[in-house]
Amino acid sequence: MTRTIPQLFDLKGKTALITGGSRGLGLQMAHALGEAGARVLVSSRKAEDLEAATAELKAAGIDASWLAADCSKEDDIQRLADESLQRLGQIDILVNNAGAAWGAPAEDHPVEAWDKVMNLNVRSYFILSQIVARRSMIARKSGRIINTASIAGLGGNPSGMNTIAYNTSKGAVINFTRALAAEWGKYGITVNAICPGFFPSKMTAGTLKAMGEEKLAAHAPLRRLGDDEDLKGLTVLYASDAGKHITGQWLAVDGGVSVITGG
Repeated sequence: MTRTIPQLFDLKGKTALITGGSRGLGLQMAHALGEAGARVLVSSRKAEDLEAATAELKAAGIDASWLAADCSKEDDIQRLADESLQRLGQIDILVNNAGAAWGAPAEDHPVEAWDKVMNLNVRSYFILSQIVARRSMIARKSGRIINTASIAGLGGNPSGMNTIAYNTSKGAVINFTRALAAEWGKYGITVNAICPGFFPSKMTAGTLKAMGEEKLAAHAPLRRLGDDEDLKGLTVLYASDAGKHITGQWLAVDGGVSVITGG
């Protein structure tokens, strides 16, 4: 029987692990998955932030829990996977969202900062995806992996935004998504990426203060920045059976900025 739209987008009975899920885009994606019916577990480094995020999710009627872990550390990634599987039983949806940025001109960019950004933004995605797939997706021939990339991974930045390591890492995430989708399609695992444009968050607060909201919004054809709803629809599409025939794809959620810049 052909399912209806509400049935295709329904995530009841599914479980989701969201890294970097205590605030910003990760918390928005956790809301989306939980509001669609999934049981969610959010993770980030700070317990205090996670407690507040989980309280917010529960207040919205979502079955939510948290687990503190630092995804820049391989041992913590392993512990995160172990404890998440113990709590959830299985992981149907993995959202790789933990990330870091560093601003400096390329000629002065510290190598240590380059390594920090690449380690968290790329290496951790690979390690956690590998563990979760091995232990919860491949044998069941089912799984959804959603990677947070960025329109910064599609090219360079406007003058004054010097984030070469971040841009490089997000470009890597896009091709990681494609390559992994090609390999794991035979296991029924879809792998897709979201490329947000500018969303106000703790990570982007410095840029917002320096450039101003109106100036940043003026770069977008829609003349606005991202808000607390703009990632929800795509997140649920990728995670649900509505997107079961979509894999290896990225989509910019940026108010049209990448149309102008040629991403």
